[in-house]
Amino acid sequence: MTIGKLGKSLFTCALVVGALLVAGASAESKARIVRLSNVEGTVQMNRGNGFEKAFLNLPIVEGSKIKTGTDGRAEVEFEDGTILHLVTNTEMAFPRLSLGDDGQKLSTVELKDGRLYVNARPKKGDQLTVNFARESVTLADAAHLRIDLEDAEATVAVMQGDVTVTGPSGKVELAKKRSATFDLANNDSYEIAKNYEDEASDQWDKQQTEYHDRYASNKTYDASSPYSYGTSDLNYYGSYSNIPGYGWGWQPFFMGAGWSPYQDGAWAWYPGFGYMWVSAYPWGWMPYYYGSWQFAPGYGWFWSPGYWNTWYPQPRVVNPPKRTPVPQPPTRTGQTVMVGKGLTSFSANGAPRRITINPGSAGLGIPRGSVRNLDRTAQESLKREGPVVVRTVRPAPANPPVRTWGSSGSSGGSSSASGPSSTAPRPSAPPPARMPSSGHSTKPH
Repeated sequence: MTIGKLGKSLFTCALVVGALLVAGASAESKARIVRLSNVEGTVQMNRGNGFEKAFLNLPIVEGSKIKTGTDGRAEVEFEDGTILHLVTNTEMAFPRLSLGDDGQKLSTVELKDGRLYVNARPKKGDQLTVNFARESVTLADAAHLRIDLEDAEATVAVMQGDVTVTGPSGKVELAKKRSATFDLANNDSYEIAKNYEDEASDQWDKQQTEYHDRYASNKTYDASSPYSYGTSDLNYYGSYSNIPGYGWGWQPFFMGAGWSPYQDGAWAWYPGFGYMWVSAYPWGWMPYYYGSWQFAPGYGWFWSPGYWNTWYPQPRVVNPPKRTPVPQPPTRTGQTVMVGKGLTSFSANGAPRRITINPGSAGLGIPRGSVRNLDRTAQESLKREGPVVVRTVRPAPANPPVRTWGSSGSSGGSSSASGPSSTAPRPSAPPPARMPSSGHSTKPH
């Protein structure tokens, strides 16, 4: 479909209206929006229209709810780098995502059932409160903990940091490698243990945390972003380079000559906010809500960082090539409208043993961390000018054998965790920006 002058005018109007909607909502209610950053297996999300199938990169607004099935796992990323991991058969809600008077981020989440891992990394003034049953944990400093809620019992296990649990029984102080079990049927009485039991899902939480730690620090360029969410994926799936005449920009690996950043994704409807563009790409968060996409002849599309003060729910595109479709929000409200290959969710079993990566895929279909040294694979694809077949790294299974974190002879948790998993991908220097042949078509595939 070709966009004429009328289409471009309508698109520009849609951008302005969409930006005003979100900016207005933020100004009045100080609402915030965070990211559903990983979806594996059966995961559902309620964003105001009832529970529906969840997809990678869906924005999470105040009042949203998420639940996982018997094979489902999910991850939520906050602006400051705080991460929540939901394992199988877990349900949680987001009753508060707001800003304080001084701009501090104030978040309240509620575990309704199941198991939740919390890796809190708040910046100065930020505060995260986790409610479960009649208990709550408020985190203003870094901490890593696991909370289990089932029937009439709740358990808090502290992996890193110091935690205070507040409830009907008063305040319960827990240090690193300590746990507390609450009897919810007996006036919330509790017992404190000097260690905690290892759980099968601990390894998956650890593996996902290591991914963020590794790639968040593997920077080739300082985009001066005040936000941390999405940076790990940018460093894993692509690289920054200085594009002559344009400055620094980011491009995904495997983008190919005809790739366009808006050819795969969906329009998702949010009551009170309107339509938001959701990218299908596993790195597709920050480049679609901050900064802008630009096209440079000889280099192709690149993301230009910036515009950090406003969260844009709809595309910002600069000088697109002629006859390049730019998505426009649907006129009919209340529905999710797929574009191209639609949205992404990954299998609960992870990637197959080997995957074929095609030029022009821009990372679509590659689970994060599943390919070692993805940048080198991208260089190989450039040399071949064709697909490459790679062996993948197996993720932690949904129900792995219990792995002991503590020293031998203990019940777990009495000594520090072991080092990085031998199966985790190693970071390496990213390749230079992709430079598609100028003789190729710019029409999306």
